[in-house]
Amino acid sequence: MRIEAVVNGRKIARNAQPHQRLLDFLREDMHLTGTKDGCGAGECGACSVFVDGVLMKSCLMPVGKAQGTTIETVEGLAQKGDLSLLQKAFHKTGASQCGYCIPGMVMAATSALRINPFADREEIKERLGGNICRCTGYQKIFDAVELARDVQNGRLPATALAETDVAEGKYIGANVRRLDAPSKVSGALKYAGDMTMPGMLHLQVLRSPHPHAIIESIDTSEAEAMEGVEGVITCADVPGEDGFGVFVHDQPVMARGKVRYVGEAVAAVAAEDLVTAKRALSKIKVVYKPLPAVFDPFAAMEPGAPVVHDYAPDNVTKHIPIRKGDIERGFAQSDLVIEQDYETQAIEHAYLEPEAGLGYVDHDGVVTIISPSQNITHHRHMLAKIIARPINKVRFIMSPVGGGFGGKEDMIYQGMLALMAMKTGRPVRLVFTREESIATTAKRHPSRTTLRMGLSRDGRIQAVSLKMVCDGGAYGLSTEGVMRKAAILGAGPYNIPNLQVDTYGIYTNNTPSGAFRSFGALQTQFATESHLDICAERLGLDPFEIRRINAMRDGAETHTKQKLKSVSYLRVLEAAEKGSRWEKGAPVSRGAARTDLAGEGVREPCSLGARFAMGGKLEAAE
Repeated sequence: MRIEAVVNGRKIARNAQPHQRLLDFLREDMHLTGTKDGCGAGECGACSVFVDGVLMKSCLMPVGKAQGTTIETVEGLAQKGDLSLLQKAFHKTGASQCGYCIPGMVMAATSALRINPFADREEIKERLGGNICRCTGYQKIFDAVELARDVQNGRLPATALAETDVAEGKYIGANVRRLDAPSKVSGALKYAGDMTMPGMLHLQVLRSPHPHAIIESIDTSEAEAMEGVEGVITCADVPGEDGFGVFVHDQPVMARGKVRYVGEAVAAVAAEDLVTAKRALSKIKVVYKPLPAVFDPFAAMEPGAPVVHDYAPDNVTKHIPIRKGDIERGFAQSDLVIEQDYETQAIEHAYLEPEAGLGYVDHDGVVTIISPSQNITHHRHMLAKIIARPINKVRFIMSPVGGGFGGKEDMIYQGMLALMAMKTGRPVRLVFTREESIATTAKRHPSRTTLRMGLSRDGRIQAVSLKMVCDGGAYGLSTEGVMRKAAILGAGPYNIPNLQVDTYGIYTNNTPSGAFRSFGALQTQFATESHLDICAERLGLDPFEIRRINAMRDGAETHTKQKLKSVSYLRVLEAAEKGSRWEKGAPVSRGAARTDLAGEGVREPCSLGARFAMGGKLEAAE
């Protein structure tokens, strides 16, 4: 179909495919990649544009509806080489971090001030409510819009947007602007999914529908014969050592012999266009023989449980033990012993940028991968072994990371890009859909921690037994590192004379688990700190006081024998207590009964929602 419209002030007439969204047309045909593809479902706002002056989410708009319209993207907000007032304000306040959401956020902010140039902070929040930011916490974004509003209305001079003078070499405590912010606020920065190369092919991945199954056969002949298909790869195309991972190289580039979780890559197709590649996937014939699967780590540890990896017949990826003192004697000497289980769930990283990458073989035969990898040096060494090439023939380029949080530490898809580029001799690009990203990439380790603590009447800890079992999923990834950190830091910054810690990462047929901000320590310290609050209540002690009694001090030795010259924990506790206007005493009061809530700088107390009396109990209203 022929699309005629005005885009950023210029008349255009282009052919478009009827299945395209306006987002696809702008990005792929017009090369206006400032408009980002985040969710594809109208939820994140990264694709926001103006259509006839109205803010629209371009991922929800069929390209046919753009016929005869006037479209404005983030690239059209300012003249070349300059930034709009709002973009300057975003730069000034440091409102961009990873930057992936920022073009859409700038568009929404522009709309807010066009509708009401005097919008207050609450209205700004409301009008930006359709846009999601995963990094910033939003406050600097709201600050930026308020700053632009006040400069626009003359309440502040234009110099309010100017660079703050910083003394030479003085950075600590100074407001130093990000060097990459102008490219982020203008939409000029290219993320991996924005990049193209001449002759580029589009990669799509066939994924397993089974959690655990033997692959009896794969027939790719029909897919390879399709017009427009340039290459199909399976594990048979791996020339070297087929295995990657952060600690144990247990994961093949594509399933070898059997699949271990729903969504595991089995084969991949590269074609001239995305539609042909998707259609070719349906032509690949895979015969599976389903195997018993295990989805619970405790069940996986039982005798006779399905074995996920032959090298680990007990399904234990990693066990980290720490022992200090005499744990039984410590409990025998305690006046109070409390035992409790604590659970945490799998958590999606929810970075705004889906996984993406571009692979090619350069003129010197160097296999090159561009991707938002958080571990490029390690990936380079692993890929060299996988493709059986010397390290000087493998290059990784880290593209801007549109949010990672540890979730882009693993080499999930880069190996497929390399193999396909080598097989076809052409550049290859892969961009995950949001569904693929959520279904097939690593999550925070779900955990269950059993914590037993013995204390004397004065609140001093005598003994701690901590056992954490984590669901590591189908492959090792960074599970070993997570278990190490959980064991080392789980007991917290406390002097504990008798300690027993055991952390277990367990293979299951779930989606693999991996790194996620404060990995390992988060799960176990959640248990330890929650447990201390329970103990404080039982002993009638203030939660701050029980922590002071047991806190490590300058010169302390950790449970793993590290000498600490200085420990700031007590100063942190004091600052937290003062800053929160803490109501001293045992933690026996809740909600509105407390006097330390709802004051200046402190949030309102939580209150229960609507309740109905049902059989003598109060039940939540649905």
